Amino acid sequence: MTDMIRISTAFDSGNIRVLDISGDDVSLEIVRDNDSDFYQWFHFRVIGGRGRAIRYTIRNAAGSAYPDGWPGYRVCWSEDREQWGRVADTSYADGALSWRHAAEGDSVWFAYFAPYSMERHHDLVAATAAMPGVTLASLGQTLDGQEMDYLRMGEGPVQVWLYARQHPGESMAEWWMEGALETLTDPHDPVARLLRRQATFHIVPNMNPDGSRRGHLRTNAAGVNLNREWNGPSAEKSPEVLCVRNRMDETGVHFAMDVHGDEAIPHVFLAGFEGVPSLTEKQGGLFTAFETALARRSPDFQTRAGYAKARPGTANLAMSTNQLAERFGAVSMTLEMPFKDNDDLPDPVHGWSPERSMLLARDCLAALAEIIGELPAR
Repeated sequence: MTDMIRISTAFDSGNIRVLDISGDDVSLEIVRDNDSDFYQWFHFRVIGGRGRAIRYTIRNAAGSAYPDGWPGYRVCWSEDREQWGRVADTSYADGALSWRHAAEGDSVWFAYFAPYSMERHHDLVAATAAMPGVTLASLGQTLDGQEMDYLRMGEGPVQVWLYARQHPGESMAEWWMEGALETLTDPHDPVARLLRRQATFHIVPNMNPDGSRRGHLRTNAAGVNLNREWNGPSAEKSPEVLCVRNRMDETGVHFAMDVHGDEAIPHVFLAGFEGVPSLTEKQGGLFTAFETALARRSPDFQTRAGYAKARPGTANLAMSTNQLAERFGAVSMTLEMPFKDNDDLPDPVHGWSPERSMLLARDCLAALAEIIGELPAR
């Protein structure tokens, strides 16, 4: 007798709706973010598929936030929730994303990208806060009542802000954060020792805890895209941005990195602040110097592919990178990593992965160490 396939999402960041199960064919759809039209993140568990070549099909893929993200994409899977691979037999056709997979064990998890759970977030924050010279505070609470964790370390005059996961489905951003925090708290790492001597780091590992736990792609509990709130955040719609920006006003910002993932572009790249009204030559030069240093250090990073640059004076100041460059004169930037593989250095087994995200963080900090002495400490 063939066991019944069971599919569940009643866990941190779970998202999928079952439309039909017929033998070894499973029809699914992704659930929209609450009070929003955004959807693309999925994460679910399957029980009862051992040894069965089951075909899974997401029927509403064409209507997702970024349908250009599906061609060339391969689904992430894991049986132990530690090691994540890619399903080679993934295809996108006629508006549907489908893949065939035969589990070796009794259960398997599928996700848009390797999840970074809120439980792992709490473990990361607790472990980092226990390290010498690190302080932990909450900047406020989210709409669902979660704390906005804020870590501070270093004793230098340059104020560096690192923050990630404004868009909760971009879980590679918090994997990057784990790599950054491991580097910065390593007492033997010369880059960390240099940076902590010359700078004070302000770190928000997860800007959107509610969306992360709810299984959203892009929004918080109120269905708000936090990276369109930086020119006018409110306690009612975007308390996450409000409390972080308020603390930035207290500390100042000289360098800032907003960590993200991009659904469609199969490369690692930076987006800058070229269109802000108060752009200075020194700001732009330091951004270029950082970008050049990172390209030299990491074969995973490149400068050819990315977003179009805004024309002078046309930057969207509701986005954090532009707001911080304009508000503080900061050298600010958005780091984008792929949901797909990195076409510059492909890995057919893992694609872009948590491990590569963490290693990229180390290279970003090493690149920062190259320019830290040039940053103005006002």
